[in-house]
Amino acid sequence: MNSGLKRGEYFWVDIARDGVVLYDLPGSTLAAPMPLTAADAYEMASEYLAKQLPAVDRWLKLAAVSCAESETDPEWAKNAAFTLHQAAERAYICYLLVRCLYVPRSHNLKFLRSLAEDREPRLVEAWPRATKLDRRRFELAKRAYVEARYSAAYAIGSDDLQAIRAAVTTLRDTVATVSREWLDGLRQTADL
Repeated sequence: MNSGLKRGEYFWVDIARDGVVLYDLPGSTLAAPMPLTAADAYEMASEYLAKQLPAVDRWLKLAAVSCAESETDPEWAKNAAFTLHQAAERAYICYLLVRCLYVPRSHNLKFLRSLAEDREPRLVEAWPRATKLDRRRFELAKRAYVEARYSAAYAIGSDDLQAIRAAVTTLRDTVATVSREWLDGLRQTADL
């Protein structure tokens, strides 16, 4: 924890600032939080992108298999919806980690989307909002985290799956673009 505080990692700084001491080891103190250097921020953000973007791709690959299987077995549609939710969630987490080096723990796509879009307006284009159908499809994706796995009433059609898959793929590609742009800026600031 102290090495994270010395580096200025937001996660540890938040814990030191907002946490409640449950046990205090005599003779040990928390390090004073230091500002994160541009070089450290670049290194951390680069590592996050290198780890998180492939995770999005794996979820999209699983979703493609589930979508294909759903053509002959409708139960696969629920699995496809869940994996698309996971891909979208991971894409937002990827962007937020690269951009902020921190993300609150949440599976709520609407919350994560809001956090990410507040920082990068180009992410708005991934999820169309113009029609009621567009908004319903986002809601289907959002609800899939719980309902696709646990609710017998959750249903999703092939057209909805394909539209959600296209939106998540667009989200993934936009996250990759804006994250790399952010990293380029960090690299220039760090003079690397």
